[in-house]
Formats: sequence, structure tokens, C-alpha cells
Amino acid sequence: MQLCKLETPISALQNADTGLTAENARIKTDGRAEVTFRTGTGPTHQGGHAALDHLYYRDPMKILFPRPVAGDLTTAVLVTTSGGMVGGDKLAFEGRVSDGASALFTAQAAEKIYRSAGLDCEMSVDLGVGDGGWLEWLPHETILFDQARLRRKTTVAATGTGMIMAGEMMVFGRLARGEVFTTGLARDAWDVSIDGRPIWRDALHLEGDVLRMLDHAAAFDGARAAATAILVGHGAEDQLDNARVCLTQACDGLDDAAVLCAATAMKGIVIARFMARDPMKLRRVYGAWWKQFRHKTRGLPERLPRLWEI
Repeated sequence: MQLCKLETPISALQNADTGLTAENARIKTDGRAEVTFRTGTGPTHQGGHAALDHLYYRDPMKILFPRPVAGDLTTAVLVTTSGGMVGGDKLAFEGRVSDGASALFTAQAAEKIYRSAGLDCEMSVDLGVGDGGWLEWLPHETILFDQARLRRKTTVAATGTGMIMAGEMMVFGRLARGEVFTTGLARDAWDVSIDGRPIWRDALHLEGDVLRMLDHAAAFDGARAAATAILVGHGAEDQLDNARVCLTQACDGLDDAAVLCAATAMKGIVIARFMARDPMKLRRVYGAWWKQFRHKTRGLPERLPRLWEI
């Protein structure tokens, strides 16, 4: 097992000729975290819990390992101690599950993207699963402050009979404060492959007058939150009916227009989409769908990570 930690890769651009001081110099963070799990064989890994094979992180990112719930997956929790991202910040996460192992990756809290003076925040997520493995990526929502600028790319790679269930949520503004994401940049891209062959590429790109696109009837129609979830692997398309049944059950008790959601499939992937005017209702439906779908697909307990219940 490899363990490595590197502290504080924070750079301040200072130029003596311009008279910049520590207080007004531009600060940028460049955080990275890597976790790999393998099949556990020791007495502490009874019940199918995976074993840690590789761990690396550098500030402001850290990884925590809560005690696994009986019958559920080994879990790694991503923590960003900087409290959010500002223009020029970079965060990268790599989560891998080796052949035959199973694990869940989540985050401690929602990621906040603050107003930018011009530079883009860059976030990359790289997920990979080996033959016969199972990987879940279930972070909390990303909240875009007005005038924020975010470029995020999620790369998903499955091998052999391995499967990955991954999702992302995005909230357009701090709605409790009456703030909406009116202008800025939100680019959320996906690159999905099986056995090295691309099967799906997708990108949401909002830039400039974002509010007009959010309110347009042919676009988001007033939605203030959106989410995408996918199931990737050979034969994943056979789970489309289950995905749709879970969507119907997750929306029970809500008005028909409260959360708009649907699922489609193509060879090797199921894709579910969600939109809502109320982010909390979207989160509720998204979470309910997730725990039902993981149960129907993999036979896992019908529950979310404990950090999602706080």
C-alpha cells in the first residue's frame, strides 16, 4: 500500500516591480487526491469490505475513511478544507477500484464556486473500475455563486465486467439569499469509456447571459438545479426499465412538475437527468432514486452514505 501526503501547494503571484504584497497577491490552490481500493483478504475485511491500496493527497484536499456500515461498501470521503473554489483554483480527484473490489466515493459537503474576477476554476474527476468491480461516485451538489466560472470534466472508465454508477448535481445560485447564477461560466463535461473504447461524451455549457438560458422555456424553464447520473458497464442498458421505475417511485408525493426527470440508455450506459426549480426537492428525488437503483442493480442496501443524511 502506498501512502503519500504533500502539504500546501499554494502559489502567490508576487512581483516586486508592481509592489504586490502578501495581502493583495493572487492566491491559487492546486489540490489533488488519489484513492485506490483492492479486494480485501484480511480479518478486518470480512463481509466483502475492500482494502486500501493507494492513497495520496495534497492540500486543500484530504481523504477520510468512515467505518463501513454493516452490509454496505467501503467508503472514502473527499474533504476540501479551503471551503470552496475561486477563480484560478484547480482540484483533481482520482478514484479507482481494482478487479473484484467494490467501494463508494462521496464528499463531506457541497462544493461552493465563488464569484470570479475572470479566471476559471478547474475541476477534474477520474474514475476507473477493474474487471468484476463496482464503483459509486456520489458527491454532494456543486453550488455556483453569481459570476462564478467553473470547468469540470468527469472521466469514467470501466474494464471487463466492472460497473460504475456516478452522478453530479449543480445548483445555480444561493437561492436562500435571493441570489441566482445570472452570468458566468458553467461547463460540465463527461467522457465515458468501456475497455478503452469511448461510448458516451456529453457537455453542458452555460456562459454569458446564463439567466436567460435558465429561464427559457426551451432550455431549463426556470429550473435552479440540475443533475446527471449514469450507470456504465457491459449490459448496463438492460437496467433502463429499473431506472425508470425508480424515478417514478422517487417522485411519489410530489407534484408532477416539481422535479422533471427521465432516463434513457444506449449500449453500455444508462443516463438519468433531473431538473427542478427547488434544489432541495431535486436532492430528495435524486437521493431516493440513487438508493433504489443501486439496490435493484447491485443488490446493495437501499440507503445513502451517512453524510448525505445530515
